[in-house]
Amino acid sequence: MSSEPSTDAPSSSPDLHAVYEELRLFRAGFSTLAMATCGPDGEPDASYAPYLEVEGDLYVFVSALSTHTANLIETGRVSVLFIEDETRAAHPFVRRRLTLQCRVEEIARDRDGYEGVLDLFETRFGGLVKTLRALVDFHLLRLHPERGRYVKGFGKAFAIDDLELARIRHLREIGRRGVPGDDSAA
Repeated sequence: MSSEPSTDAPSSSPDLHAVYEELRLFRAGFSTLAMATCGPDGEPDASYAPYLEVEGDLYVFVSALSTHTANLIETGRVSVLFIEDETRAAHPFVRRRLTLQCRVEEIARDRDGYEGVLDLFETRFGGLVKTLRALVDFHLLRLHPERGRYVKGFGKAFAIDDLELARIRHLREIGRRGVPGDDSAA
């Protein structure tokens, strides 16, 4: 791990297709996602869950005994975070991260597609899922990304504006203050 983060601003417009491919591969490297939920009373909750991605949607299979499950079902909203492992990051201040704002929908047990998604969970996560499938307190939830933000360093933040996460725009220097040792903000 280097001792100081790079604060170099991009010298030209980034190749947004390359950024999209990079964030797609980054997201594919995770088997769990971090979730920020909020209860109807406004009480926040941070948690995580194993997930699957199917056709651009993220699926979690979670217990009603967990606070986040009630929050997800009651509010229908979640913020999802994928963040680079600290041991791989160039510096703690510049860990790559992808945040997605998602709409939540419960997939009923009798609905088309329910069994297929759980079969994929079982293939990816093993026999424990077979046991969990039989428990009535577990719910299959679809997290549909509506927008997001991908940050890969100082001055390297990208907004993701469409439902398929394929339209990306570079966030300009608006609101950026000078970083010590960074002459690019001048």
